[in-house]
Amino acid sequence: MNCKETRELLPAHVDHELGVREAMDIDTHLQGCPACQAEYAQQTAARAAVKKHATYFAAPADVVRRIQRGLPMPAAPARRTWNWTHAGAVLATVVAIAWSLGLYLALPTATDRLTDEVVANHVRSLMSDHVVDVASTDQHTVKPWFNGKLDFSPTVPDLATEGFPLIGGRLDYLDHRPVAALVYRYHQHTINLFVVPTTDSKDLAPRSVPRQGYRVVYWTRAGMAYWAVSDVDPAQLARFKDIMLARADRS
Repeated sequence: MNCKETRELLPAHVDHELGVREAMDIDTHLQGCPACQAEYAQQTAARAAVKKHATYFAAPADVVRRIQRGLPMPAAPARRTWNWTHAGAVLATVVAIAWSLGLYLALPTATDRLTDEVVANHVRSLMSDHVVDVASTDQHTVKPWFNGKLDFSPTVPDLATEGFPLIGGRLDYLDHRPVAALVYRYHQHTINLFVVPTTDSKDLAPRSVPRQGYRVVYWTRAGMAYWAVSDVDPAQLARFKDIMLARADRS
């Protein structure tokens, strides 16, 4: 199944209206297509929002009674005999549903996909020799550079005295929007810190995960989300995160 076919069937898939075969085909496609995964996540979120906030109206009792009186009485169900053919069909259906459910549960979460995107952006900046758009160790040069380029103003702390000198910043793209990438150095290691506004109402405690030989630390604070990624020693990246949090608490 290609992307066009998948996109056409995604609304029905989100509403669980497809047959087992089509659902399995879509799940298989989603496993290897980040673009369709993102579309699936958006439609799933929209469905959940509608389900949570939509207003439901119950039909008046007299309307229900009139409809029921107009319906024919159901015929008595025919007595069915059980045979092993029926058992085989039921078993095949159960196996197909279980396999489809397994594929669905194995799909990466939104956080997993975003973590992979953070690492990909980090690696791309190193490979293309485009680590910074504005090269400066002065926070008062880097912070104003973002003015007019983003719809928010990132905080740009100078951590040189703690061993993480600022080397500049650049515009990047993460989770379907432009973000600020603040670039720090620890000895010969580059640390990319992606900063983007978040809708989370509560601050999220830092989470650290390994990814493709790199370490990613994610946290939110005061309406902003932070993603730090580097191949530096995990203990040093954790120290970098602690310093950033301490600076935020003092500001």
